[in-house]
Amino acid sequence: MTLTVDVFSDVICPWCYVGKRRLEAAVRQLPDLAVRVRWRAFQLNPAMPTEGMDRRAYRTRKFGTWERSLELDRQLTDTAALDGLAFAFDKIARTPNTFDAHRVLWLAEREGVQDAVAEALFKAYFVDGRNFGDRAELLAIAATAGLDRDRVTRLLDSDEGAAEVRADDAEARELGAESVPFFVIRGETPVGIAGAVPTEMLVAALTHAAHPNAGPTCDVARGTC
Repeated sequence: MTLTVDVFSDVICPWCYVGKRRLEAAVRQLPDLAVRVRWRAFQLNPAMPTEGMDRRAYRTRKFGTWERSLELDRQLTDTAALDGLAFAFDKIARTPNTFDAHRVLWLAEREGVQDAVAEALFKAYFVDGRNFGDRAELLAIAATAGLDRDRVTRLLDSDEGAAEVRADDAEARELGAESVPFFVIRGETPVGIAGAVPTEMLVAALTHAAHPNAGPTCDVARGTC
């Protein structure tokens, strides 16, 4: 049996990168279980200008003061380090609009390299401080992760994938997702998990989805497990 895990996420969400690492760790603990992961679109800032925003201005507006933003960054950096991630928030100058990045991820699934592209986008932003809201940067990141540059260019020159990205976002909200990551494990019994929960909880959820009589009771609509 193959479990499909839909991860509704945004590539500017640091908790989504942490959640990715924890899901990977959970899958490694279940070597006899086949798991297919799909990265699904959720925009944290759907009204973000196409060109993005200065990160300091955006975060100050969101959290009240820049000092509060820095404190949250420090806390998250410490948490992420426990999962092997080296966040470098000080390198990030802009908060990008992620719509085109989600379209690239949609294409990457069709081309069989979605996980690699998701990893590359997360690392580019949170570790290297690159602005994938810039088209040249997005093309470069996608190409290094296995997508054909010309194919990505054709995508970005069109509306291809736009309807699918909007449909993903709408589906996540219909399922009750108010933030991300939001995991939907589609096994014999669907399992919903809200947030970058500990690896042990993801192990239990995967086990429950594959074997409904084992593990906790889970509710997709409420995002609880």
